[in-house]
Amino acid sequence: MKLKLEELGNWFISVKVMGDKMKDKNILFKYLYKYKWKYALGILTLFLVDFLNLYIPQFTGEITDGLTGKTLSRNGLLIGIGEILLVGTLLAIGRFCWRYFIFGSARAIEYELRNDMFAHLEKLSMGYYNKNKTGDLMAHFTNDLNAIRMSTGPAVITSFDAIIMTLMVLTKMIMYVDMRLTLLAVIPLLFIAVGSVYYGKAIEERFSEKQKAFSDLTDQVQESISGIRVIKAFVQERKELKTFAKANLENKDKNMRVVKLQAVVMPLLDVVIGISGLLTLVYGGYLTIKGEITLGRFIAFNQYINMLVWPMIAAGDSVTFFSQGAASLKRIQNIFKEKPEIFDEDTVKNIDQIHGEIEIHDLNFRFTDETPEVLKHISLKVDKGSTLAILGRTGSGKTAIANLLLRMYNVKRGAITIDGHDIREIPLKTLREHIAYVPQDNFLFSDTICNNIAFGSNTNELELVHKAAKDACIHDNIMEFPLQYETMVGERGVTISGGQKQRSSIARALMKDAPILILDDALSAVDTNTEEQILKNLNANRVGKTTIIIAHRISTIQNADCILVLENGEMAEYGTHEELLNQNGIYAKMYEKQQLEKQLEAV
Repeated sequence: MKLKLEELGNWFISVKVMGDKMKDKNILFKYLYKYKWKYALGILTLFLVDFLNLYIPQFTGEITDGLTGKTLSRNGLLIGIGEILLVGTLLAIGRFCWRYFIFGSARAIEYELRNDMFAHLEKLSMGYYNKNKTGDLMAHFTNDLNAIRMSTGPAVITSFDAIIMTLMVLTKMIMYVDMRLTLLAVIPLLFIAVGSVYYGKAIEERFSEKQKAFSDLTDQVQESISGIRVIKAFVQERKELKTFAKANLENKDKNMRVVKLQAVVMPLLDVVIGISGLLTLVYGGYLTIKGEITLGRFIAFNQYINMLVWPMIAAGDSVTFFSQGAASLKRIQNIFKEKPEIFDEDTVKNIDQIHGEIEIHDLNFRFTDETPEVLKHISLKVDKGSTLAILGRTGSGKTAIANLLLRMYNVKRGAITIDGHDIREIPLKTLREHIAYVPQDNFLFSDTICNNIAFGSNTNELELVHKAAKDACIHDNIMEFPLQYETMVGERGVTISGGQKQRSSIARALMKDAPILILDDALSAVDTNTEEQILKNLNANRVGKTTIIIAHRISTIQNADCILVLENGEMAEYGTHEELLNQNGIYAKMYEKQQLEKQLEAV
């Protein structure tokens, strides 16, 4: 007895372990588990609906036999009709309930899965987005999630009806009508069960190809629309049209492969159901003529046969839904399997404030193992409240330093410290909340100018927005717009000029009022007078706060406390403006060249 209890205990443990492994393998289980009671109520309601459905043919048969045999009184007829109406009413209520429970749960799962997937994508590091296209990710949020919803909603209904309703109807046919007739009707239906297995495998493979083709098409459209100005400028409309037509044809072909398979299977399904009905009609009519079954029971049997048509169709639909859902789930799971490279590690400290003292110790960095080093042996210190300028040719590693300070990529421990803390020991939220950043591409959202400026701040108080805009020398331009600060900017800010977009990005960073400000070539699109005014405002507003300015123009950075000149990722020169001029090196030559260009422009 003790041995049996131990064996039972071990069995339960093994089942739990298997269940845990399945949950880890299939992310859908946690959502299904969350709504398990709603699904249970939905399936129970569905069972009652199918069970009540069985009595309508029976009531019809009893009324037919009563009228044929003249044994049914007027009151009996009214009672029979009343029973049918009552069952019909209960069926209507039941069908509403199972739709509410099952379809409602499927919609809720789709909603939560979409939210969780978006949240997970926000956590992923820049390396992931460097490897994956936007269009492909968009397809996951549309087609793939829709296929999963179908497999958690309609597929549940079709599967239940394909199995349970079929068994219930067959049982009723055997008990109420005749076993021989039932067996004859079932023989053709066995082909459907066998064919569904092969159909499921084929449709899953073709649906996966279809989803990939849709992803490629979506990416092609997204990229072409985003780059429409370049396409028009280089007169490449025809070339892009051919590229799109090729992707569109591939999408069409993959869709047609799915449709063709369905076009073959569905008519065959109708043929099998038709043969089953024909056999029952012939043999059932023969039994009725011989008097072995009554006319009412024969009519009821034909109604039961018609009731079997839906479960047989549902069998094919359930295989389709589950197969397509499985294919889409694999694609979704691949996203969730991706782990962020940048995250709060176990060694992270409880730091909620940053003051702005930055030290870089022998920093070496490469983006991937396959690419060459971008930064080599960089060492410097930026005191709190000082300004560091970084100068260098394109590709020298200037932006890489900004990305590393924001911890968009990881560096070895001890390479960068802020306020004496290793950057990897500072919580990401704290680090990024205390750094304001103006990127090179000056990205703006499809929103009002006011909301764009207030994006990184905890408030959108108009007075503070105005102040930030004035400091960035964009206020006067905004006030000239008909809707002023409520002006909507287009996608990525395309409806305003490059200089206005750049100054709006600067205003957004200034509105944050962070201890550390990074300007990555943020003044390249403004004229020298505007640049001078913005720098003057920065000097006045950022007293006691650290500023890092990355630029190409020496006029932008010559008043910085320290200037770093990068050459092929290395520290070529480092010092103040005067010190670097005295070295007569790269900086001095760039200064002389830019001064000459300025004189030529004046002429």
